[in-house]
Amino acid sequence: MHPKTLIIAEAGVNHNGDRARALALVGAAAKAGADVVKFQSFRADRLATVAATKATYQQVTTGEAQTQLDMLRGLELSADDEEQIAAACAASGITYMSTPFDAESATHLVHRVGVSSLKVGSGDLTNAPLLLHLARFRLPIILSTGMGTLAEVEQALGVIAFGYFRDATARPEPAAFANLLLDRATWTKLRAKVTLLHCTTEYPADPRSINLRAMVTLREAFGLPVGFSDHSRGIHIASAAVALGATVIEKHLTLDRNLPGPDHRASIEPDELEAMIAAIRDIEAALGDGRKVPAPEEIPNRAVARRSLIALRAVLAGERFTEDNLGIKRPGNGVPPIEYWSYLGKTAGRDYAANEAIEP
Repeated sequence: MHPKTLIIAEAGVNHNGDRARALALVGAAAKAGADVVKFQSFRADRLATVAATKATYQQVTTGEAQTQLDMLRGLELSADDEEQIAAACAASGITYMSTPFDAESATHLVHRVGVSSLKVGSGDLTNAPLLLHLARFRLPIILSTGMGTLAEVEQALGVIAFGYFRDATARPEPAAFANLLLDRATWTKLRAKVTLLHCTTEYPADPRSINLRAMVTLREAFGLPVGFSDHSRGIHIASAAVALGATVIEKHLTLDRNLPGPDHRASIEPDELEAMIAAIRDIEAALGDGRKVPAPEEIPNRAVARRSLIALRAVLAGERFTEDNLGIKRPGNGVPPIEYWSYLGKTAGRDYAANEAIEP
């Protein structure tokens, strides 16, 4: 059977800075059957300067007058908010996760909130100091790779490996990161700790920009588990990713796509999340174990759908079977058709009526 895909409902900043809405997103994700509900942990002043511009999609969804910094300030959750949301997740039976955008937020998530893994957003694929800080917690990491190249992913993995497997006295530098990846044992250890998510960093992402086969490329290049962070409209592309081997699916969740904010329009609503999860679970079941053998349900249908050797007309005992009197028809519970040529020229052991099955 295909291993169960981890479904992450990406609440992100779709709470619009409102704790009550964040808690409602937790409830919606849990009810839909998601395994994880993920938020974002940041302080706007640590993340952006006043000179940082909004992405085009953010200008479309939130207007051009407001700066990115001001937009981010309105989307923050406090440390207390995060702890309350994590408690609500525990009560609802769903795992709390958050993407830290700075070292202080990450430390709070690990030491105060008690997260069991860390998610890195695509924008920090090249943020080596943050990657090193996160890896030094020795927790599993899910790394999004949007906007990245294979070389950048490899470089990020070198930094993460250094954080995992070297103590704090070791000097971090590019040569040390690269050298660590030359050791096969490093990759064995990384395989148990890191999952790579293919991603297209555009909201919403046009299907032509998604290049889902790049997820397979990541798996083949690095030998690590892979998944898909889906920013497309609808649920069909995420479902296709599971068929291609995704072990994790991340999808933005909103309570209402018409709410103000940068990510709502590229998100799915709770009923769509439920439908996506149902589709993924069906796909997992359908993938099976890959062995080409009949399904148990097929066995009774063999006799119905397959054929056996029969007499095309009356055949007398001692008469030879020929192409004129030996045929193949249903049901398939007699001599199989593969024996047809071996029966040609044989003599009938008894009389056969037309359409009667030939005995072995």
